[in-house]
Amino acid sequence: MKLFSRITEVAPCTVEVSHTFESLHAHVRFNNGAIVHPGDEVLVHGEPILASYGEILIEERTATIRRAYLIERLWTRLVGSFEFMEICEFSFSEEAKL
Repeated sequence: MKLFSRITEVAPCTVEVSHTFESLHAHVRFNNGAIVHPGDEVLVHGEPILASYGEILIEERTATIRRAYLIERLWTRLVGSFEFMEICEFSFSEEAKL
């Protein structure tokens, strides 16, 4: 891997969008076994997938993976380690008594 080389690859993928009582999520699985590393960017092509309440939609799409520079990858890992707790929000409160 070169220090300042950026690689772009196209990969077939399966997109699953769930909007149910049990789960609200969107997942992308690369059908060719591609792995996304810290700092990489992924663009899934096509129209937005909108699931109505109670639906789980699965579609085959194409994605472009733009690989990060080695420096970007290392920086993302370093900074991500320190900022992880920033995305965790904890709240302890009592219920209001009427």
